[in-house]
Amino acid sequence: MTQLTLAKAINAGLRRAMESDPKVVLMGEDIGKLGGVFRVTDGLQKDFGEDRVIDTPLAESGIIGTALGLALRGFRPVCEIQFDGFVFPAFDQITTQVAKFRARSFGTVKMPMVIRIPSGGGIGAVEHHSESPEALFAHTAGLRVVSCSNPADGYWMIQQAIQSDDPVIFFEPKRRYWEKAEVDVDGEAPRPFDRAAIARPGTDLTLAAHGPMVRTCLDAAAAAESEGRSIEVVDLRTISPLDVDAVAESVGRTGRLVVVHEAPVFFGLGAELAAKVTERCFYRLEAPVLRVGGFHAPYPPSRVEEIYLPDLDRVLDAVDRAFAY
Repeated sequence: MTQLTLAKAINAGLRRAMESDPKVVLMGEDIGKLGGVFRVTDGLQKDFGEDRVIDTPLAESGIIGTALGLALRGFRPVCEIQFDGFVFPAFDQITTQVAKFRARSFGTVKMPMVIRIPSGGGIGAVEHHSESPEALFAHTAGLRVVSCSNPADGYWMIQQAIQSDDPVIFFEPKRRYWEKAEVDVDGEAPRPFDRAAIARPGTDLTLAAHGPMVRTCLDAAAAAESEGRSIEVVDLRTISPLDVDAVAESVGRTGRLVVVHEAPVFFGLGAELAAKVTERCFYRLEAPVLRVGGFHAPYPPSRVEEIYLPDLDRVLDAVDRAFAY
């Protein structure tokens, strides 16, 4: 077992993938000599060369379009979008080209590419640097959308994403980049790519979250324990496909569900999960499914982002409301 931050774990996963397959190439703004603004690709250009770790122009549409051509020629490109809000110039390429190629060719053409996106807030950044656009991509058929929450998942999920023959949107919670945990770098992936995980078992209520909010939910579960409440935390890990079975199984035991995400509640992931779980667990639910998330407003200036982001108190308030029914 090795102690790694999330950033270093993703770096180690990229390194292992590049060592295993010479067709894996990295592309992005400042990912080579600088190692990326979060240093996730630090040292990789030095070890693998400028032909495999490519510093691109500031042109997200061009990055994705070039990667698409490389994927068609048998490469496995891994693109970095420097910040979440910068992905939108490439949105057309991703949703109308990358996502459609396998269906357009009736499955005969593979599209093995990964689009890494540092996502979410909590770092005091300026406008366009703290977005949570996962629902936009999950709504687009043909894309896998995943979100790691801890170093072990960062290490293994990036390798699984690169091995996928489908295009993968890989969200990395930027405010968790520096959190450390033990990672078994010599073992095997602990679970399939498209499965949720029980981050903490419990019996009275289920908290479902992904990416940066998993840590917040774990803290909420620990705080609720002092009040005699046993909270189960489900780390969704995969947003599309969504592992509804795992959440429904948990809710079947606990009878209550609160879905937590940084993105706005309005038309967010929580709405889809609430609808699915209500259909499956209607007679098991002791309370309606509740949602905690951002407000339906542009991401605010850093001075007030703590008010915008779901925190421990807002999650615990939803827990209290669920138990009040």
